[in-house]
Amino acid sequence: MAPPPLLALQGVMLTLGGKPLLEGADLSVAPGARLCVVGRNGSGKSTLLKIAAGDIEPDGGTRFLQPGASLRYLPQEPDFSGFATALAYVEAGLGPLDDPHVARTLLNDLGLQGDEDPARLSGGEARRAALARVLAPEPDILLLDEPTNHLDLPTILWLEEKLAALRSALVLISHDRRFLQDLTRETLWIDRGQTRHLARGFKEFEAWRDRELEEEDKQQHKLARKIVAEEHWLRHGVSGRRKRNVKRLAGLHHLRAERRNRVMPTGDVKLEASEAQLSGKLVIEAIKIGKSFDARVIVENFTTRILRGDRLGIVGANGAGKTTLINLLTGALAPDGGKIRHGANIEMATLEQSRASLDPTTTLQDALTGGGSDTIEINGERRHVVGYMKDFLFKPEQARTPIGRLSGGERGRLLLARALAKPSNLLVLDEPTNDLDLETLDLLEEMLADYPGTLIVVSHDRDFLDRVATSVLMSEGDGRWIEYAGGYSDMVAQRGKGVETRAATASARETKEKPAPREKAAGKQKLSFKEQHALATLPGRIDELREKCGKLQSMLDDPELYSRDPAKFAKASEAFAALQADIAKSEDEWLALEIKREEERSN
Repeated sequence: MAPPPLLALQGVMLTLGGKPLLEGADLSVAPGARLCVVGRNGSGKSTLLKIAAGDIEPDGGTRFLQPGASLRYLPQEPDFSGFATALAYVEAGLGPLDDPHVARTLLNDLGLQGDEDPARLSGGEARRAALARVLAPEPDILLLDEPTNHLDLPTILWLEEKLAALRSALVLISHDRRFLQDLTRETLWIDRGQTRHLARGFKEFEAWRDRELEEEDKQQHKLARKIVAEEHWLRHGVSGRRKRNVKRLAGLHHLRAERRNRVMPTGDVKLEASEAQLSGKLVIEAIKIGKSFDARVIVENFTTRILRGDRLGIVGANGAGKTTLINLLTGALAPDGGKIRHGANIEMATLEQSRASLDPTTTLQDALTGGGSDTIEINGERRHVVGYMKDFLFKPEQARTPIGRLSGGERGRLLLARALAKPSNLLVLDEPTNDLDLETLDLLEEMLADYPGTLIVVSHDRDFLDRVATSVLMSEGDGRWIEYAGGYSDMVAQRGKGVETRAATASARETKEKPAPREKAAGKQKLSFKEQHALATLPGRIDELREKCGKLQSMLDDPELYSRDPAKFAKASEAFAALQADIAKSEDEWLALEIKREEERSN
């Protein structure tokens, strides 16, 4: 017998702005549940979680929370007002019997000290503080709305491990497919105000959803055929039996009403990038560039070539310098050393991660047209802005809506609409997946696959990188960046590991920064003959390895190599990764010996 639910919503009804949002929605959360809530942007996912958390009172239906059950809710935009420090904010979420030390430990695990001013937290820091607040009590029920938004990959991996180990029942809303696939065992689909339950995780959802919609289309086709048959009878087959005829006519009216009142599925976003003329074959070439801010090295001795049609993904922890690297490659920032060369006829469009460029008082129409116009040029043709808005699922009446009143998903679609309207042959996308629903992500991936130009994308979404990127540029720390062929999973296979979790990164940093114990020897520590030989020969070996790397890089730069000889491409990729690792090891060995020699001289 199944245990009673910890939390249940039945027949929930809610109308916003005169339009029904939820019509008889249900939700049941059993102990230990792992459930994701999916649906299009604006379908009511976040609203359903707010009702489940008790933050919104529905117009109809019932909410049941098992007496004594503890519940914590993570909203998309947490409220930090009234708290002097991040630690005070987290501790305010603890119950009377919860351990306050857990709050500080979680903050430290998430890279915060606790004394930060909540008003000055970045988007990623605010999300980590909010996560610490809801995780610290280890409640019976956790409701998480887009928990991975603004998080870097180490933190996402840490969060996955943490949630997998919790005994709490989880209800998740997320656009991160890999995150949902790894954590969920049930799926609740909100579609046209109603909920449909699948007793399997997100991995099975999309195929099931497609079958459901296909069956619905078949039923509507049968309904249309039946209406045609009844209308034919009405025109040609009415007999003198009045009672039977009145009943059949009433049935026809019912069928027509059923078809008329049917709510159609939400349309798809129509993504199309405005294309400029083709660029030259070479798009960007960086030769031994470097960039530092004070003593912090962001990029050191980095070389790469980006050719027309490449899809380069950039991966690393927050603070690794991904945005700085993009600014160097695109010419927005000058390197401290080295050389950047751009190819011919480059026209670039960018999608920035920050929403700061969106003035909250500007209307949607003015944000798209630049103001003072009701048309926009797309691929050389003038279009009315309302028609272009509809391509991105905006309603005509939203044309005069201030941007500040748009949801996170709507603002994300607006940024996409602005970036794609600009003619380009180089697209630079910084975290394009934030706040987008899964269906829009599908269409964005299809559009990028058909885009004839070059793509540079920063993303923490592993599934998105697997579907889009042809190579991944990975931050290895201390200003070193290494490029791997293929998507994120290919990078993991070649590198032997992915982006480390935050705990592993912190542990490695502590080990690196911890001074080595010094022996209390009476005499001076001198270099052995073997170490002296290594110190003398390592620079030559490093140069030799770099020369081999350069030759392999030239081979891999051939855009037709993979299609012409996949085995040769794979072998060259493996050799290139091995050489890069050998260079890093040799450089570390030489540096350690050089430090030892300097210490010897100082003694």
